[in-house]
Amino acid sequence: MHARFAPAAHRFVYRIFLFALDLDEVDGLHRNLRLFSANRRNLYSFRDGDFLPANEALFPPPDQRSASEGMSTAHPEATRPLGLKQRVVAHLAKQGVDLTGGRVLLVTLPRVLGYLFNPVSFYFCYDRTGTPVAALAEVTNTFKEMKPFALGPETREQPDTFRVRVPKHFYVSPFSDVDVAFDFKLRVPGDRLSIQIDDYVGDERTLTSTLTGPRQPLTDGRLAWFTLKYPFITLRIIGLIHWHAFRLWLKKIPWFAKSARASEQHGLYRPHASIVPPASDPKSVSLLSPSTKAQA
Repeated sequence: MHARFAPAAHRFVYRIFLFALDLDEVDGLHRNLRLFSANRRNLYSFRDGDFLPANEALFPPPDQRSASEGMSTAHPEATRPLGLKQRVVAHLAKQGVDLTGGRVLLVTLPRVLGYLFNPVSFYFCYDRTGTPVAALAEVTNTFKEMKPFALGPETREQPDTFRVRVPKHFYVSPFSDVDVAFDFKLRVPGDRLSIQIDDYVGDERTLTSTLTGPRQPLTDGRLAWFTLKYPFITLRIIGLIHWHAFRLWLKKIPWFAKSARASEQHGLYRPHASIVPPASDPKSVSLLSPSTKAQA
């Protein structure tokens, strides 16, 4: 469900399905599933490089404001290939979270017939005792930029819920400014999924988005049924995003171009050309080349 309160009301509800994947088990799922593969072509294909590119350059580089040349250097882990779980562990280690011996559950959509689009994916992270200690919300916009938002142990409101409000400094929608605050409320998946993300301008809540639904078994039969019930789901999602953007435009909701506030978009991966300084600029940024690109 997605409901906008200001500057004009707009609401919609759609049924979708998501995968909930234990990152330690992904590579072996093909043994029991004909319709799902990891790092290989299939109807549903999970590719490690599609998620959390923490071994690539962050934009802008963390030291850009202080570095005289303004050049980006690779993260230490960029010098060797790391699997997705290793990247999650390394990313959260920088936030002071130790996931050694723990488990990571990723709620997302894989590629469908080779096409990928996830507005947001969620990582639920457990320590070696099985206690949930952190979460990540990985937000992707239609420009294929990606920004992870970490929710560490200090954001845990209840044993199974993480909550934090942070400025997004990220271009998600032309109808929302880049300095709007995201308020994340992520409940660790059990028999049901319950996620809520609100937008705040100051103390005013301007938008709310929720994902709720029951857990179902991950089987070929279930995937076959959901393929018929929700055909071409990734294409459907990107299509609906543009359809509702058109409807918001018809309602004359103010919008701004991505390049309008380029300097306020930071902490993201795979920056679009509209915000990357030109190569001739002495303050330009040298970026690394991008890597190859379950139900709950």
